[in-house]
Parts: sequence; C-alpha cells; structure tokens
Amino acid sequence: MRSYSFFTILLLCLAIILIDIAAFYWLQSITKLFGSNFLKWSINIVFWVFTFGLVTGIILLKLRLNAIHPMRKHLFISRLYGLVISSLIPKFIFVVVISILYFANFVFSNEESLIIIPIVGLFSGLLPFIIIIYAVLNAVYKFKIHHKNLKFKSLPNAFNHLKIVQISDLHIGNFNYRYNILERAVTLINKQNPDIIVFTGDLVNNYAWELRGWDNVLSQLKATMGKYAVLGNHDYGDYGQWESDTKKAENFEAIKNFFPRIGFKLLLNTSELIEKNKQQLAIVGVENWGLPPFKQYGHLKEALKGTQLNSFKLLLTHDPNHWEAEVVKQTDIALTLSGHTHGMQAGITIGSKQWSPIKYKFKHWAGLYNKEHQFLYVNRGLGWLGFPGRLGMRPEITILELTN
Repeated sequence: MRSYSFFTILLLCLAIILIDIAAFYWLQSITKLFGSNFLKWSINIVFWVFTFGLVTGIILLKLRLNAIHPMRKHLFISRLYGLVISSLIPKFIFVVVISILYFANFVFSNEESLIIIPIVGLFSGLLPFIIIIYAVLNAVYKFKIHHKNLKFKSLPNAFNHLKIVQISDLHIGNFNYRYNILERAVTLINKQNPDIIVFTGDLVNNYAWELRGWDNVLSQLKATMGKYAVLGNHDYGDYGQWESDTKKAENFEAIKNFFPRIGFKLLLNTSELIEKNKQQLAIVGVENWGLPPFKQYGHLKEALKGTQLNSFKLLLTHDPNHWEAEVVKQTDIALTLSGHTHGMQAGITIGSKQWSPIKYKFKHWAGLYNKEHQFLYVNRGLGWLGFPGRLGMRPEITILELTN
C-alpha cells in the first residue's frame, strides 16, 4: 500500500463501496425469500459493518503506514489484501451474474425467476468466495512436487541421473516465524535424496530480521554434492525504508551472510565447478537481472569466467526474462533455472495445458521451456507475496533428473 498514492487508495475504497451497493441491492432479492425480519436485518447489518470496517481499515493503514513496524506493517497489508480479494471478487461476480440473469429472464417464467435467479446468483458469489478462502487457508502451504526428466547429450557420464531439487521465492517473512510449516517442505525435499539443491532467489521480502531462527530449519536441507543459491530482486532491500545507505548496506550483508550459515554457496556473478570421476559440471549464478523497472545487478559474462568450454553448464538466475535476453543462442548454457513470477499464485492447469494472467507480463512464467536445445525451468515459488493465498498454483518443489 505504501507504493500507492492516497488518491489511488480512495479510488479503491470507492470501488469497494460501489460494488457493495450493487451487491446489497441484489442481495435483497434473496433476503426477501426469508420469513424472519430479524434474519434479514442481521444480514444487512453484518454486510455494511464489514464493508465500512474494511474501507476504514484500508484508509487508516494508509495514514499510519510509516508509524507501523515493518513486520506488523507487512502482515496488516497482506491480511487486508486477502480481505479485499475475498470480498471484492465474489461480490463482483455475484452482481454481474445476477444482473445478466434478471435482464435476460426471458429464459424463465416470471414465477420461476423469483426463486431460480437469486439462488443461481447467490451460488455464483459463494463459489469464488469458498475457492479464495481455500486458497488462503489451505492451498497456500500445500506444497506440490513437480518432477521433470531432462535428457542432455552434453551431460558428462559421471553425472548421469543427476538429481537436482530447485526451490525459489521463499519470502520468508510471510511465514511469520511458523517454523513448522517450512519444516514440512524440508522433510519432503530430503526424502528425494537430491544430489544438488538450488535456491533461485527472493529469500526475504526486504529485511534481514525476517531470517531470525530460520537457520535451524533451512540448515536441515541435505544434498550429496552441494547446495547453491542466487539472490532475487527482494533480497537487495530496494523496496524497504532505510535511515541511511549504510543501514541498507548492513541489511544486505546480513542477508548474504545467512547463506553460509545454512550450508548454501551464494553465487554472486560467479561459478562453481563440481568434479566427479575427472569430469566437470559448472553451476553458474548471477545476481538479479530483470527487465526495467527491475534492476540489473547480474553480469553473466563475469559469472562464466573460469568455466571450461566443454563443461555442462547450469545457470541460476532469478528472473526468467534473463534466459531469452542473454542466454539462448548466445551461450552454451544447457539448463537455466529461475523463479520470480510465482505463477501469479493463480492459474488453471488442465492436463499439460496451463494458464495464468501472469502470461501477459512474462513470456516464460511457470514450468519447462525449450528453445534451440537449451532449457529453462521456472519454479512457481515456495512462499507467497501480496495475496496470502494460491489459486490453482500451489507452492512448488521442483525435482529435475538429468540423463544423457
């Protein structure tokens, strides 16, 4: 909310009120079917108490935002965001559906329309509300394993059947120190017996203090050949509020220093050669590289220094836009792993087909992509940001098994 002007917040509140007025108007076609006046008045009172409570909460939070501690601020914003989404979308759908039905009620007789239309309209509002509540209370931490087998002729024989686990976008402050939730993901990962674990950025939302106590959880991740990580756009503190550049720099150093504590090698425009039976595999890691307005800290050419021309290369880069911009046809990098998009935390998957509104912003936004025999995998994220839920886009643990 702090990134929006007060005028924009007022427009949001006006939209909420206008949609609620329309919803309340059509709600009367349902409550009139009730025999109890007390029940009717109770529903009406609760409806408007919630509406004005939500609007008041949004305005007060905007006015007092700078006075709230960053941790509490983020929790307040996320919860209000969840309330707005769970209220606004179902009511909007309810208004649209019941309006269409009433103005096209030539399908029904007059007597039928008095009962059928309100019931259908109510169902159209309740269904998305139930789905959103499920997304917030259940799906948001219902971890899903995506398993992909990839074949590369260039993969050295020593690394045949290499198992890589990728996680991304923890945004760990949103777990609010509920260590037991992430421990479930750690257990799932360790059960896969990975050779390598990689983390592709956005460890935190902004601040190093979000990491308090999490070293005891994340240090339990086990991999036989090593654990590697890169930074995401949120790890630089660019979205935080700082007393000085020195404070921001100290925060950044604290975030970087966290990775060795959990046994991860942080790759900052560098590479690491893994050797097995005198054969090598290069893990290349760049700092965050994104299209504007996202900053470009990454330097791929610098990161590639020291890697042999004939070694199999695996690139870790947070933003999937980097793949098409600097990797495909310009390097011999066989496999690139990214995150960043979260799959918008909302989408539809039917068989091998998937759709999300995020596709209109990111060409490569979730899953596996292949171009010129170079592969990109975009992880859907393990945590969440903004909307505290996931709709058809569960938090992901990726298992990639490489063969030659």
